[in-house]
This record gives sequence, C-alpha cells and structure tokens, in this order.
Amino acid sequence: MKKILIANRGEIAVRVIRACREMDIAPVAVYSECDRTALHVRYADEAYPIGPSEPRESYLRIERIVDAALKAGADAVHPGYGFLAENSAFAAAVRDAGLIFIGPTPKAIETMGSKTAARAAAKRAGVPVVPGTEDPIASDAPDAKIAAVASSIGYPVLVKAVAGGGGKGMRTVTDRQELSSAVRAARSEAGAAFGDAAIYLERQLTRPRHIEVQLLGDAHGTVLPFVERECSIQRRHQKVVEETPSTAVSPALRQAMTSAAVAVARAVGYTNAGTIEFLLDQDGRFYFLEMNTRLQVEHPITEMVTGVDLIPPRSSRRRATRSSAASTRRIPTITFSRRPAGSSRCARREDLASATTAAPPRGSTSRSSTIR
Repeated sequence: MKKILIANRGEIAVRVIRACREMDIAPVAVYSECDRTALHVRYADEAYPIGPSEPRESYLRIERIVDAALKAGADAVHPGYGFLAENSAFAAAVRDAGLIFIGPTPKAIETMGSKTAARAAAKRAGVPVVPGTEDPIASDAPDAKIAAVASSIGYPVLVKAVAGGGGKGMRTVTDRQELSSAVRAARSEAGAAFGDAAIYLERQLTRPRHIEVQLLGDAHGTVLPFVERECSIQRRHQKVVEETPSTAVSPALRQAMTSAAVAVARAVGYTNAGTIEFLLDQDGRFYFLEMNTRLQVEHPITEMVTGVDLIPPRSSRRRATRSSAASTRRIPTITFSRRPAGSSRCARREDLASATTAAPPRGSTSRSSTIR
C-alpha cells in the first residue's frame, strides 16, 4: 500500500495519519464544510471535500467517501472508529471499488453487528452467553407470549435492541407489569436510532463487571488476544473510565477469557483490530456480551501497557510474533483512560478510587489534548 484514505476526522484521523507517515504511506483526508481547516486536513498529504457539515451528508455518505478514495488514487481506506467503521455496506462498497478495507470482512461486520447473531456465534464457539432469547422478538408477538419468555429467563430482564449500542433501545424490567411499555419504548427508540426496531430479551446480571479483550487478527488465521481492559464505571451505559489490567481478573481467569475471545473471533473469520466484551458476575463467571468490529476509543491504554501499536494498516507474520509476545507478558503497571462526562454523578461513591500518582500522557498514543 502506497496511499490510504482515512474516512474519519478528529484525533483518530490524526492518529492514523501519523501511523501512515511512520510507514512511508501517503495519507489522504476527507472533510465536511465545518472541518475545512481541521488539524487532520492540514496534516494529510491530500484532502477532499465530501459535503456539508452535517455528518449524515458527509462522513456517513458511502458513495462520496469511495469516490474521494478513487479520485485520490488510494489503495485502501481506513475507517477509524465511529461513523461508518461498523457498517458492512461501507466495507463491501470499498472492496467492490477495488480498494482494500482496513478492517474485518463485510460478513464479519454484519454478523457481529447483530446482537442475536453475535450471541449465536459465541455459542457455536463454546463461549457462554447471558441467558436470553435466541432470536429477535417478533414484531407481532402478543404481550402474553413476551411475558412468558421473560418469566422463563427470570427477572430482572433487559429489553435490548438487536442493532446499535450505547444503551439506546435498552430498558430494564423488574416485573411483568413494566414489560409491555418497556418493549414498546425500546422498539421505538431502536427504530429511530438504528433504523431497526428489532429487540430481544436478556437476563440482567447483578452488579457485573464489564471486561473487554482487545484482539488483532490477520488474513492468515492468526488471532492475538491482549491483556483485558475493565470499563465497569459507566454513566447511562457509556464508559467513563477504562483500566488495564483489571484488578478483578486473575491469571487463570485472564487465560480463560482471552481464549474465549479468540474462539469467538475465529468462529466468524475475524481479521484486523476488534474487541470482545464480556460481563463478569460476582461469582467469577463470565459471559459474552458483544463484539466491536473496529478499533475502540480506549485502545491507547492497551498500547501503553503492551508496547504494541494497534494502528498500522497491515499485518505480517513478523509483526504477529512480536505482538504475541507483548500481548501475553505480565503487565506490571495499571493504566487508566478517563472520558469527560456531562455530570459529576457518573458513579456511586463506593465505585470510585483515589489516584495517588499520575503520569502525564506522552508519545504517539497519548491523548493529552482535544482535536476537533
């Protein structure tokens, strides 16, 4: 690859551009009207306009991004995260245009983008999932049938959107009286947010920990797991603090969870960077939750403790060997990533810890400033 178009903006676009320069690859940016003078535009070798300021008219327009890549003579497209990064149609359009999509296959994105299909893939891989429905609840299912299913799962239950994430289209139900209204609300919100009103039911675990495993796969079938990240401190289902490694994960549990993550990824032929998310209950049992078929916002803390750069847009046996050694070594330090929140009431007091020592971010993976 000699030239790569980055289908994103902001700090992730700058981060990918930096990696391209380190590999002597020419970076190409795209921009909406409001991003005309943004840093990623000024930092790239070339930049192409893709529409008005509204993302739906620019960064979410597949045909405009593919057209810009072809005009630039790019060999590949890097999606970054957000926008079209987990859009199987975008990945397919890039490939159909004769370009390389730096990410998983469209089929893997489509499979793992559906929570019910992802749960089925995990079960095929022999990985436990939270008890719940195997398929989406039919849109014409009577309330009595839905209530019977919820009772068989056991309250409290979560009504969850099959598509999307971030807590949208999700409702907690503690008894039968709340179920019908929660189903209607979840369907309405999911339809508005994702264009798909399908929902399913899942048992709600009591005070679980949210643990995720970073993966890196190549086209040769190698899938490498990295030390886990914990993101249990959340506000409205949005991660606020990420920590690695988790203080709740023993070496034996780490081995079991990373092996499970690899099994799920291999079950869908996964390539490139991705993250398997688990819920860890109070008895030390873990369950597959979902997969993010892209680079995560919090990936730099994994880079910091392992020394492995997850950004470079290529895979090789040599790199896989180096990554494997780094991904499984004992990590002597704990690294945190904190995201700004709109309210200080993002967690219960007993969930918070005091930081006695802090080191300022440095190096290529640091996030010490905000880039529009």
